[in-house]
Amino acid sequence: MARDKFAQQSLGGTLHGMVKKSRVLMVGAGGIGCELLKNLVLTGFGEIHIVDLDTIDLSNLNRQFLFRNEHIKKSKALVAKEAAQKFNPNVKIEAYHDNIKDPQFNVAWFQQFNIVFNALDNLDARRHVNKMCLAGNVPLIESGTTGFNGNVQVIKKGDTECYDCVPKPTPKTFATCTIRSTPSQLIHCIVWGKSYLFAELFGISEDDTPELDQSLDKEGNNAEEIAKLREEATKLKRVREQMGSQDFPRAVFEMVFKDDIERLLSMEDMWKGKRAPVALDFDHLLEQSKIPAATVLQDDQMVWSIEENFAIFVDSIFRLSQRLENERAEKEVGNSAPILSFDKDDVDTLDFVVASANLRAAIFGIEPRSKFDIKQMAGNIIPAIATTNAMTAGLCVLQAFKILRYTDPEQLKRHAQVVFLTRTTERNLAADLVQPPNPECPTCSVAQITLTVDTARAKLKDLVEEVLKNQLGYGEELSVTKDGDLLYDADEDAHLEKTFSELGITMGSSVIVIDDADEDTKVNVEFSIDAKELPSTDKPINSLEDLKIATRSKAALPVAAPATNGYGHANMNGTSNGTMGGVKRSADEASLEDDIVRKKGKVMEGKQVKEAEDILVIEDEKNDGIIELD
Repeated sequence: MARDKFAQQSLGGTLHGMVKKSRVLMVGAGGIGCELLKNLVLTGFGEIHIVDLDTIDLSNLNRQFLFRNEHIKKSKALVAKEAAQKFNPNVKIEAYHDNIKDPQFNVAWFQQFNIVFNALDNLDARRHVNKMCLAGNVPLIESGTTGFNGNVQVIKKGDTECYDCVPKPTPKTFATCTIRSTPSQLIHCIVWGKSYLFAELFGISEDDTPELDQSLDKEGNNAEEIAKLREEATKLKRVREQMGSQDFPRAVFEMVFKDDIERLLSMEDMWKGKRAPVALDFDHLLEQSKIPAATVLQDDQMVWSIEENFAIFVDSIFRLSQRLENERAEKEVGNSAPILSFDKDDVDTLDFVVASANLRAAIFGIEPRSKFDIKQMAGNIIPAIATTNAMTAGLCVLQAFKILRYTDPEQLKRHAQVVFLTRTTERNLAADLVQPPNPECPTCSVAQITLTVDTARAKLKDLVEEVLKNQLGYGEELSVTKDGDLLYDADEDAHLEKTFSELGITMGSSVIVIDDADEDTKVNVEFSIDAKELPSTDKPINSLEDLKIATRSKAALPVAAPATNGYGHANMNGTSNGTMGGVKRSADEASLEDDIVRKKGKVMEGKQVKEAEDILVIEDEKNDGIIELD
């Protein structure tokens, strides 16, 4: 008896044939991913590709059933492939121990798949895959779980809501004064270690860390703390210059765990009626710390003593310093300085944050926690339950059947669903039909265009003058940005003679073009770069002469804000698929807003204005502005 006989009887010959011929991508091989891979293999999907950067941890084994004790520290993607292949040897499985955001996974690579499954655990990666699937016009099945709750969503460009059509809750922030001077919970110490100390020593400045709320409170008290924080950041930069020397750990320790605490103690009024912090002494702890760091690190579920945290602190600083020095040595001259980023799965960065947080907790009389516990808190890890993962993975495959069966967009919209798992007394499974795209979505309302470029020869001037102005009909009022950095506008032309390579625009990069013209304003366009070496006789950028970009009525658009930017939806050929409401503005308001957007809105990336608190938002209760798209 053929192993797929019953699957064929259940699905029908036509659908079963589609399943066997399908090439699918699964991003993430964790809790949902293990269950989903098992389902895909047993269902008989012909070719499955798996991408996951993570390695297997002991804490994964209770719910990620493809992994065993002997797999700890090995690649999730590679082990999952090996384990699942035994379920059905007829299925071809490819695994990548890589980051899905790596340049090799560009739009063209995504386009080889019939369906993409998201089985991820963080917003940033989810949004990236959502964006790539929209650019490549590939159906995406998004999924996630939180404890007993789960959800599955079908995403199809132009037909359904994308992942960003409904704004997601913003990550929690903490007042700078609390983090810097008066921590009362361990999470305050963890944020201090991750978003302040680690960032200042090995990463970006504290001005760019999203978890620190640098806005003023009602009394304006936060201003003084922000000023002190920046003053001490300057001191830390001087300490950072000692990196690589044997005295570097001492210099860091004495500044943040001794000098800074003594400064706080000098403010006697601050500690009236509450426990005052106690400064730590480097030499005393050095003398008391007798256990090697390697021995301490063997048990991540044990709460370390002050002396043990001190040993890990010193050891992790040496490890991180060496990594940063090695990256600097390998970095090409002229590029920006290398930095390190915190990652809960990066042992070096996690050890540093755990030790820093526990030492600071000891100073303020806060109970320390184990490395295992702090990893959950620092990494914002959401509790997972095996049964919820299994049900969610099953629903993903059922929605995949609908994508394969209903190729007509109207049929798909009538059958594809958004499904929710909820733990209630009334019902545990709820489903709604997919909703149409949000015309104000900051992601799918942007026109997506792939641009083939010889990045070694092409200059920014070729894009601006030849492609945008000559071929696509842009005027002088336009701006070009990459990752929030302004490359060109009417007042900034310093980069025109630089090549794409010199600007860091390579395979998989994206540039956003924003039209600031007062009339016949074009919708925002995101160009995905397909880097290829073109013949020297050809132009360095492929021709887009047959392409037309849809226009929008700028006067009717709402002012850009963090959640939405009010731009009409456009597909790959630049045509629109809908209309949307806008907000009326007076001539004076429009002039003021246009000036603000022109000066600050260049970092919008077609999605979001930074420094949004400085953007004037005009509200109109009637909301009767109409945009007509050609």
